[in-house]
Amino acid sequence: MIVGVVGKANVGKSTFFKASTLAEVEIANYPFATIDPNTGVGHVKVKDPAIDFDKVSNPRNGFVINDSRFIGVQMIDVAGLVPGAHLGHGMGNQFLDDLRQADVLIHVIDVAGTTNEKGESINPGEYDPANDVKFLEVELDMWYLGILKKGWEKFARTVMQEKREIHIALGKQLSGLKVTEDMVGDAIKELGLDKDKPNAWEEDDLKRIATILRKKTKPMIIACNKIDVPGAKDNYDKLKLEFTDHLFIACSAESELALREAAKAELIEYVPGEESFLNLNEEKMNEKQKAALNFIRENILEKFGTTGVQQTLDKAVFELLEYIAIFPGGVSKLEDSEGRCLPDCFLMPPKSTALDFAYKLHTDFGKKFICAKDVRTKMTVGKEHLLKHLDIVEIVAGK
Repeated sequence: MIVGVVGKANVGKSTFFKASTLAEVEIANYPFATIDPNTGVGHVKVKDPAIDFDKVSNPRNGFVINDSRFIGVQMIDVAGLVPGAHLGHGMGNQFLDDLRQADVLIHVIDVAGTTNEKGESINPGEYDPANDVKFLEVELDMWYLGILKKGWEKFARTVMQEKREIHIALGKQLSGLKVTEDMVGDAIKELGLDKDKPNAWEEDDLKRIATILRKKTKPMIIACNKIDVPGAKDNYDKLKLEFTDHLFIACSAESELALREAAKAELIEYVPGEESFLNLNEEKMNEKQKAALNFIRENILEKFGTTGVQQTLDKAVFELLEYIAIFPGGVSKLEDSEGRCLPDCFLMPPKSTALDFAYKLHTDFGKKFICAKDVRTKMTVGKEHLLKHLDIVEIVAGK
């Protein structure tokens, strides 16, 4: 699973990415600071399940802070987008090509309206951020449409002549965008198109199919960055009223980055996503650092509850993708052979079964699956048993 961080140039994408991953990336106040995509590991946050057993987990990957466990997810920060990207404008071609691999998108916008459509800095409020919400979706839809239309007439004729099923043929053609046969079939049914006569479909029909498939394969959450700038909160409230079917999160990537770096330097104690932090070594802070932390406390955390960065990532994975975190463990003990408590965690797609999890652990476990055990309830379950978020599961397999 890959989380893509996308958006117009100069809105804080790379700051959001660095705040999420603490990766070393170029952050600059000009368009196209990001040319090649940055990749790194961010972390989604869940309750540490070991707490239910009066223990603390020992992750092999990720980490634990207090009662929270952080699980790694791959992230990619792609080149900034400008209107006309699907036509090759700006870094458009590279942006869209990098985007193919993403399963979910975090669209970072400048909710204060301090960045125009070209990614240039302007005064707060001089640009309507609603334009960015619209234009990114248009660019993605047109990108999908362009791929769909490529050689369409010949493709449609061939499908009909060979009596192939259009949803299977299209699913195969669009598999690079993570489109499946079922998605295409559902789209055709939803739009009431004649599946036996694809050559009769008009361009508007193809455009609507493109939009449906884009929404299914690239679900999107919108991080409303620069929420602390005057006027940003009003814009944020307007966006939520205008786009009622979108998911918006008030966000200050710069504040989150400052808090994480201060925590890394052991100046404060901070759990990503929490509504407060604790000063540890105030005597080691200079006046500029103290002022910055006080600003974040008063203008971000006390007003909005969080900086929004961790919440955006968590919602992208657990709400939009509906993934679940599953832990391998034993009914008799939670520790592995090296004494680590619940060392591993796997993010699984929705409706994953015990058998799916067995295969995830090892192919042999899947092939020789006997049963699974719910470690909390100690109940034995079969291969079709649907797993739940934060389940701890023991797989029993033959030799």
